[in-house]
Amino acid sequence: MALRDILKRKKSSETEKKEKPVEKQKEVKKETPVVSKKPRKMVKDGLAFRILKSPHITEKTTDLIKKNQYTFKVYLNANKIEIRKAIEKLYKVKVLKVRIIKMPRKRRRLGRISGWRKGYKKAIVRIKQGQKIEELLR
Repeated sequence: MALRDILKRKKSSETEKKEKPVEKQKEVKKETPVVSKKPRKMVKDGLAFRILKSPHITEKTTDLIKKNQYTFKVYLNANKIEIRKAIEKLYKVKVLKVRIIKMPRKRRRLGRISGWRKGYKKAIVRIKQGQKIEELLR
């Protein structure tokens, strides 16, 4: 008889354990709100290094400086708004227009060894007439 009671207690305790986690899971689902996508936060002071990599200086880009257009390499996840905010805060100029070009990676060979040259994203930024970014002219 005692053996029967032990088996009955185990069965009843196992069913209680199974029921409790199910109830908790339902409660957790009810408590967690549906998360919608929020717009990305704008660039704050000192966070321009997460947007801009470096100025992109070539013969073609030095000719664009005469037209008040400067070229920068930027991170792949940067968008036009973030680039505009970063340049305005970093160089203290008024940005009129931002154009983005995504340069694809290219295949390169050296003898029998083949590989890839990295792709990157660059931004051409047009600033207000009369303003200059002195740091790039050096």
